[in-house]
Amino acid sequence: MIEFNDEYFMYMALRQAELAFDANEVPIGAIAVKDGMILARAYNQVEMLKDATAHAEILVMTQAAAALGDWRLSDVDIYVTKEPCAMCAGAMVNARVKRVIFGSSDNKYGACGGALNVTQFPGMLHQVEIKKDVLEFECTELIKLFFQRVRQKKGLSGKKLED
Repeated sequence: MIEFNDEYFMYMALRQAELAFDANEVPIGAIAVKDGMILARAYNQVEMLKDATAHAEILVMTQAAAALGDWRLSDVDIYVTKEPCAMCAGAMVNARVKRVIFGSSDNKYGACGGALNVTQFPGMLHQVEIKKDVLEFECTELIKLFFQRVRQKKGLSGKKLED
């Protein structure tokens, strides 16, 4: 029998990240879960949609809200393969997401405790619970592989590329 725990759901988010990878998008995937049921699945589509806001987290929250018929996601957990940025973390606060669970931390741009913590900022209208480093290795390796491929295509194999 399959146990529906944080690792299981992060594997589902990783599947979405692999779809992004295959579409030449930064490989970040997300799923929205309520009461052990997956409500929505998404992956980064910034390049495909030519939309800077088309992050996996934003897309999955939009789909989850549509599935629930309510913008309030107070009983919803968001699983995402990389620590959300400030835009996505802010959207999670505004949508009143219960928990964000992520794989790969981001000390440079992450807004769930990495570079800053929007999700638990004092005085905000809502505090989002955080769980980090779930399947961290797998999530981080997919992103590393993606940027190695980008550098090779650009002939920059020896240079560091900003991600």
